[in-house]
Amino acid sequence: MLLRHFVSNLRNQYRIYDFQTCAFSSILRKAMEPVFHRGEHTLKVPMELFANNRKRLVERLGKKITKPGTFIVLQGGTEVPYDDTDVSWPFKQESFFQWCFGVEEPDCFGAIDLKSGKSILFLPRLPDDYAIWMGKLHSLQDFQKRYAVNETFFIDEIATILKDKGASTLCTLSGTNSDSGLPAREAVFDGIEQFSVNNTALYPEICECRVIKSSQEIEVLRYVTKISSDAHKKVMKVVRPDLMEYQAEAAFINHAYSVGGCRHMGYVCICGSGHNSSVLHYGHAGAPNNKIIHNEEMCLFDMGAIYCGYTADITCSFPSNGIFSQDQKLIYEAVLRARDAVLSAAKPGVFWTDMHLLANREMLMALKNGGLLIGDVDEMIAVGLNEIFQPHGLGHLLGLDVHDVGGYLPGHPQRSTKPGLRKLRTARQLMAGMVITVEPGCYFIDTQLDAALADSEQSKFLVAEKINRFRGFGGVRIEDDVLITETGVENLTHVPRTVEEIEKWMSGDRKAIILPQNERIA
Repeated sequence: MLLRHFVSNLRNQYRIYDFQTCAFSSILRKAMEPVFHRGEHTLKVPMELFANNRKRLVERLGKKITKPGTFIVLQGGTEVPYDDTDVSWPFKQESFFQWCFGVEEPDCFGAIDLKSGKSILFLPRLPDDYAIWMGKLHSLQDFQKRYAVNETFFIDEIATILKDKGASTLCTLSGTNSDSGLPAREAVFDGIEQFSVNNTALYPEICECRVIKSSQEIEVLRYVTKISSDAHKKVMKVVRPDLMEYQAEAAFINHAYSVGGCRHMGYVCICGSGHNSSVLHYGHAGAPNNKIIHNEEMCLFDMGAIYCGYTADITCSFPSNGIFSQDQKLIYEAVLRARDAVLSAAKPGVFWTDMHLLANREMLMALKNGGLLIGDVDEMIAVGLNEIFQPHGLGHLLGLDVHDVGGYLPGHPQRSTKPGLRKLRTARQLMAGMVITVEPGCYFIDTQLDAALADSEQSKFLVAEKINRFRGFGGVRIEDDVLITETGVENLTHVPRTVEEIEKWMSGDRKAIILPQNERIA
C-alpha cells in the first residue's frame, strides 16, 4: 500500500509521466515481479524465466500439433520417505516440472494450453492442521502471484477444470533418459480417462528446449558455477595432510549454502585422495569420502551446487600439500593440455565426438612425451588405449540435471560402439546456447592397466616400468562448465588451473579446520 501511495503522489506531482509508460514505473513493476532468491546477497531469479520456458515449449510443440483443445500436462515431484519411516529425503523438484513452473512445493500438477500458452497450476488441498506442523496455509491466489501463472486450482479439480477449458487431448511426458535408463514421470490423475492422451510428442520437444539455454537460464548457471568455483577455492585453502576427505566435502557444502544459498548439491560429492582419485564415482555409500588425506597425495574433488534447480559440476585436482611433484605435474599438465585444446576448438557445428578424440590425442601425446608411452598416437587410439587412461566421456550437457537431457534424441547422432566414444553422454553437434562440461581425465586403475599390459595390441605402446611406477597414484580430472557461444566458448568456471596458479593459491592464507580440543584425526 505504501508503494502504491508513493507512486500515486509521484503521478500527481509530475503529471507529464504516465504510470504505464514512464521508465521509472517500469523499474518499479520489475521490482515487484515475483522472484526466487535465498536472501538479498543471492541471485534474484524472476519467475519470468519459467514463463519464457513455457513460451518456448508452446512455440516448438505447436509446430507439430495443431489440433484444438490440446493441453500439456506435467506432474511434479513427490516427497520420498526414508523407506517405511515418517521422515523424508530433502525434496527436490522433478526437473521437467521445475523447467516449466519453478515450483518449490511437492505434489503439484501443471497444465499449459497449447493454443493460448496460458498456464494453470494445480496444488494439493491441504488439511487445516497442516498449519500446525508445516506453517501457514497459502491461498490459491498466493501461489498464482508467487509463480506468475495464469490460474491456480486444487488437484482434485484437474479433470473438471480441463474439461471446462475445452481440453480434449493431453500431451503427457513419456520417454527414457539416455543417461540413467530410467523413464520420465508421466502425469496420471483421477479422470484422465476422459481425455485422449498423446504421450509420444512431448518428450523429445521439451528435451530439445532444455538443451538450448535461454539468457535467463544462463545467468542462473553463471551464478551457481561462480558459487561452486568459490567453494572449490575455499576447499583448496582448507585441504592439508591428515584431514578427512569428508571435511573437504563439508567445507564445500558450507560455502555453497551459507554464502550462495544453495541448499542442494547436484550429485554426491566426490572427494577422492590418493588411489581414491582414480575411482570415478567415489563418495558413494560404500566409500563415503572417509579416508585420511595423506601428504603428497593427489586430491580429485568433483562437486557442484544447485541454485533454483540449476546445477554446476566442477572438478579440481591438486596435491594435498599444495606442491606438485614431478610425476604429479606430468599427469596434471597432460590433462590440462587436453582441456585447453578442447576450449580452443569447441564452437557451433563441431561434433562432440571429435572434441573427445582431440582431448584423448593431446593427452596421449603428453604421456608419450613424458616417457610412459611409445609409438604412434593415432594407432594407440585405433586399439582403444585412450579408454584405458580415460574410461569416461569428455563431458555432458548441463542444466537442471548434472547429466542434462538431450544427449541422444531422434534426429541426432546415436551412441558409438567404439572404445572411448561408447562412453560419451552425447555425440551431438555443438550449438550456441548449450552448456556442457569439458572434463578430460587420466587415471591409473589397476584393472585397466592389467588388461592393457595383457593385450598384445595395446601393450606394445606401454613402457611397463614407467606405467607400474604410477600404480596407486590415483588420477587427475579437470572439469569446467562452458557455454557454447556463436564463436566459441565462454568458460563459466573460475578456479586456479595451471600448476603455478594452484601452487600460488594454496601457498598463502591456508584455512585450518578447527577440531574440538583434545581430539585429533587418527
